[in-house]
Amino acid sequence: MWTKPAILAAFLTIAIASEAEVAHTDSIVLSGVEVVATKPNADILPVQTLTGDELQRLNSNSVADALRYFAGVQVKDYGGVGGIKTVNIRSMGTNHTGVVYDGVELGNAQNGQIDLGQFSLDNIETISLHNGQRSRILQPASDFGSAGTIYMRTRVPQFKDGETYHARGTIRCGSFDLINPSALVELKLSPAVNASLSAEWVNSSGKYKFRYRRVNPAGELAYDTTAVRQNGDINATRLELNVNGLLANGEWHAKFYNYNSERGVPGAIVNNVWRRGERIWDTNSFAQASTTLSWGRYTMLNSIKYASYRTHYVNNDDKQIKVDNLYRQKELYISTANRFTLSDRIAVSVASDFKWNRLDADMYGFAQPDRISAMLAVAGEMDFGRFKAQASALGTIIHDSMDGQQAPPDKHVLTPAVYASYHPFHDRGLSLRAFYKRSFRMPTFNDLYYADMGNSQLQPEYVTQYNLGLLYDKKRRGLVNCLRFSADIYYNKVRDKIIAYPKGQQFRWTMLNLGRVEIRGIDLTALLTLNPADRLFITFRAQYTYQRAIDVTNPADNYYRDQIPYIPRNSGAAVVNAQWRDWSFNYSYIYVGERYNQQENIRYNYTQPWYTSDISLSRDFLFGNLRARVLLEVNNLLSQDYDVILNYPMPKRNYRLCVSVEI
Repeated sequence: MWTKPAILAAFLTIAIASEAEVAHTDSIVLSGVEVVATKPNADILPVQTLTGDELQRLNSNSVADALRYFAGVQVKDYGGVGGIKTVNIRSMGTNHTGVVYDGVELGNAQNGQIDLGQFSLDNIETISLHNGQRSRILQPASDFGSAGTIYMRTRVPQFKDGETYHARGTIRCGSFDLINPSALVELKLSPAVNASLSAEWVNSSGKYKFRYRRVNPAGELAYDTTAVRQNGDINATRLELNVNGLLANGEWHAKFYNYNSERGVPGAIVNNVWRRGERIWDTNSFAQASTTLSWGRYTMLNSIKYASYRTHYVNNDDKQIKVDNLYRQKELYISTANRFTLSDRIAVSVASDFKWNRLDADMYGFAQPDRISAMLAVAGEMDFGRFKAQASALGTIIHDSMDGQQAPPDKHVLTPAVYASYHPFHDRGLSLRAFYKRSFRMPTFNDLYYADMGNSQLQPEYVTQYNLGLLYDKKRRGLVNCLRFSADIYYNKVRDKIIAYPKGQQFRWTMLNLGRVEIRGIDLTALLTLNPADRLFITFRAQYTYQRAIDVTNPADNYYRDQIPYIPRNSGAAVVNAQWRDWSFNYSYIYVGERYNQQENIRYNYTQPWYTSDISLSRDFLFGNLRARVLLEVNNLLSQDYDVILNYPMPKRNYRLCVSVEI
C-alpha cells in the first residue's frame, strides 16, 4: 500500500532527478511577446483552432458554445445562459477530455465534469482542440494522459513604443433579460513585466418561450403546448488577474481566478412539471504560476496551482425530498517538465506531476475522500524534415483514502502513445499522419462514493485510440488566399466505459459501466479564404463528423450493438464570414443528427435531429486612438424547437447586441 508520505517522496525524487536533465526550446521572447518558431504543418496530431476575432464572430456566449464548431465534439447543453454545458470528444466521455487553461489543467475530482459555460470568451485569445495530445514533448505529465485536450489561452498584452496601458469596455444585452458588462485593463508595469485584469458580470432571468410537443410510441400526439422556461436565471461574476514577466533565460506567468454564481437549475420538463426548486451557488477560485527556463540545449517548465471549489446545492421541490448540501473541494498541483535536445533532429523529455484532491460535504456519514495522483511521463521526438515521429509513456499511480471506510485498491497504470507524420511532397502542402494511444481514467468521487448516485463497484475506464488522417494546407496571394482540408479516420475501443444519466434532477446522476464500447468515425474539416476584391475577404469553414459508437458488451443484451445514448451518427457545422472595410457579416449553421436518449435504440427512445442558423453583423469605428465595435446577433434565426438533452428545451429565436470600446 502506498502511503501519502511515500508517494510524495517518490514524486519529489522524480522531480529532482528530472531537473538534472538538459533540453532545448523553440520559443524566444521579445518585449513580453512569446514567439514560437514553427514550421508549416508542424502538428503531427489532429488539431483544430479558433483565434482572435474569429471567436467573436461565432455568436458564442461561452467557450462551450465555440466548441460546437469543431469536428468530433459533442456538447451537452441543458439550456439557457446559466445551464450546465459539458463537452466530450469522439464519444469517449467528458472525463477523457482534458481542459487546460494557460498551461495548467483544470480539475474537478468530484464529478470530472468541467462546466465550460463558466468560461467567457471576453479575454480568450485562442481555443484549440487536440485529439490525442499536443505535438510537443515539453508539457506537464498530465497533458499526456487525456484522450483529447482543449487548450484555452488568454490574451497576452502587446504594447507598441510609447504605450503603457490598454483598456476595453464591453456591454452585451439581449433576450432573456440579459445584461453582461465586462472590462479589460492591460498595464505595462516595466520593460520586463506586464499585467491584465479582466472582470465580468452576467445577469439573466433565463426565461424564454418554448414549444413542448410529444408523441406517444403509437405515433399519436400526446400534447402540444407553449410554455415559458423557469428557474434558468443566473447572476455571476468573474475576476481574473494575469501577470507576465521576462527572466534572463526565460519567462514566468501567474494567474489568479475567481468565479461566483447563483443560478437556478432548469430541470427536465416531465409529467407537466414546468418549474423546479433546484438552485446552485458556485465559488471557484484558483491561483497558478509557471516558469519556463532555458540553458543551451536544456529547457525546464515548472507549474504550481492551488484551487478551492465551493458548491452549495438546494432542492426545495415540494414533491421531492428536501436537499440542502454544501460541498468543498480542494486541489494542489505541482509539475515539472524537462526537455533535452540530443541533436538537431532528436530530443527527449521527462515530466512528473503530483496532484492532491479532497472533497468534503456537510452530509452525515460522508466519506470525505482524498486522492493522491503521481504521474511520470517520458517522451521523445524525431524530426527528419519530411518525416516526424513522437512517442511517450505515462506512468500513473493513484491512491484513495476515506474517513472510516475501505477505499478501492491503488492503481498503477502505464499508457503508451506513438505518433508520426509524413510529407510526401517537397512543398509540404500535403501531410499524412497516424497515431496510437492508450489512456486511462479513474472513476470520480461522485462515481464511487455518493450514496445517492455513486457505485462502489465501478471499474476504471480504459481507452485505446487509433487514428489515420491527412492534411492539405496552402496559403498564397491572389483569389484563393488560404485553402485547408483535413480528413481523419479513427477507431476507439473503450473498456468498462462509465456513463452518467440525469436522474430527474440535473445535479444528480445515475452511474454505470457499459462494459465495452467501439467507436468508429470520420472527421472532415475544410477552410477556404477568398480575396475577390480589394479589402474584401470571404471565409468558408465547414466540418462534418460520422460516428458509429456502439455497445458491444454482451450479445444477450437488447441494446447489443446499439448506438450509445446521445451520440449522433451524423453532425456538422458550417460558417461563412465576409469582411469588407469596417463591416463584417457572419452566418453559422450547426446540425446534429438523430440520437437515442437511452441504451436501447427503439422508437420510444428516439430523439429528433436538430439544426440552428445564427447570423451577426458588425461595424468597426475609429475615433483617434479610440476603437469601437457594434455587433448585432440573431441566434436560432428560424426559431426551431429542439432539445440537446431530452426534456431540456432550448431557446427559440433570440437576439443580442454588443458594444465594445477600446483605447
